[in-house]
Amino acid sequence: MSDSEQSNRPGASANDPLGGAADQARKPSTVKRGGGDPAGRGRTTIADGVVEKIAGLAARDVVGVHAMGSGLSRTFGAVRDRVPGGNKSGVTRGVKAEVGEVQTALDLEIVVDYGVSIAEVARDVRENVISAVERMTGLEVVEVNIAVSDVKLPDEEDDEPDSRLQ
Repeated sequence: MSDSEQSNRPGASANDPLGGAADQARKPSTVKRGGGDPAGRGRTTIADGVVEKIAGLAARDVVGVHAMGSGLSRTFGAVRDRVPGGNKSGVTRGVKAEVGEVQTALDLEIVVDYGVSIAEVARDVRENVISAVERMTGLEVVEVNIAVSDVKLPDEEDDEPDSRLQ
């Protein structure tokens, strides 16, 4: 190959007939594949039921919360729990979530133990639920509405057996 033919090739010089290709093969590549932040390469959707489970577990962790849901829903839940395959998720009883792309709103129905401050229990439930849902999902919790449907008196029998004792 003559000097004039080599100089016509891009990147070629008289001293480097391969146009720097040999040097490029030896150097590590600094170009990232796919380009950009991995978080921007797709969408994550979170089902209402996922948020409901997280919120239900977080609410039950609060001292003073006896149960979740109204008396009727707890009764139906206890029956469903005894039917094989009937308990799809007792954790979500008393919890309703509306999930958007970046925000969620929750409605909880709780039964409190007699003698506790309902205002304090509601505040603690709200704080625990917001913390758990935001930490685990990354969604912003815009509201947590709490309805206290009953007070568990010390001498009342439970509508359902304590699931922790099974």
